[in-house]
Amino acid sequence: MSTAVVVHRKGYPKKKRLMYQELQELPKSYNVIALSKMTKVRASQLMLLRKKFRDDIKIRIVKNQVARRAFEKVQGVAGLENMSKALEGQCALMFTNISPFKLNLIFGQNKIMLAAKGGDIATKEIVIPAGNTGIAPGPVLSEFKVANVQTKIDQGTIWVNKDTVVAKPGDVISQQLASLMSKLNIKPIEAGISVNLAIAEGLLFKEADLRIDLAEYRNELVRSFQQALALATEAGYATPETVKPMLAKAHQQARSLAAESGYLTAETADLVLPRAQSKAQAVAGEAKKKGYTAQ
Repeated sequence: MSTAVVVHRKGYPKKKRLMYQELQELPKSYNVIALSKMTKVRASQLMLLRKKFRDDIKIRIVKNQVARRAFEKVQGVAGLENMSKALEGQCALMFTNISPFKLNLIFGQNKIMLAAKGGDIATKEIVIPAGNTGIAPGPVLSEFKVANVQTKIDQGTIWVNKDTVVAKPGDVISQQLASLMSKLNIKPIEAGISVNLAIAEGLLFKEADLRIDLAEYRNELVRSFQQALALATEAGYATPETVKPMLAKAHQQARSLAAESGYLTAETADLVLPRAQSKAQAVAGEAKKKGYTAQ
């Protein structure tokens, strides 16, 4: 029985043995462990990321069973059992000290667009634009017709009459539509690496938790700053940011008060004199009604 075990271990692939050992060491060496499903991920993309972030992110394409068994041996890493449960299909494990939110943003900036295949799901509205397709008339006209795209023949090529929506988010792309878009060099399928699950310092983050709309966050910060600045200025709370608007407000109020009281200075003349003239004209008008005339 002992001999059989020795033979089995000797026959176990060296690559798997090394991966098994490494997967026990890496979780203890980094603060963040992330899981990515390798759906529609090209080898060139993975190579680029590995090269670009080789000092910051360790990326390992794993055999799920090897990873599960390795993680069972790891002690003191909270949430690792959840990572094991999520190992399905072709997966990549990433070990890093980069925040999982930033990691997801990094991957989002390295996505590419691929041609659609029959059965793909549209993630955004797909439009066939108006204009010359450069395609000669022929059987392809029937594909345009099936997609409800209006066309005309001009100068020996097919022209699309107007921008036409051929798929909306969630629609299943048919084989015919995929073929047509391929001929038009339309690549509507976004492909790349996403963080599907991550654990960081004992906290578990799912894919939906890691989605950040940077534009919306930026706009929200701008709105919050403007509202805080307006409130602090109104309250008279002096800070380096509020000094200028507070002085501008005080100056405007002082001018208004001076103009209202008729206090004439070089700075208030443009307000006081027109106001005085207006009052004088009003008095003259009333005097004229009562029969008085200027001498």
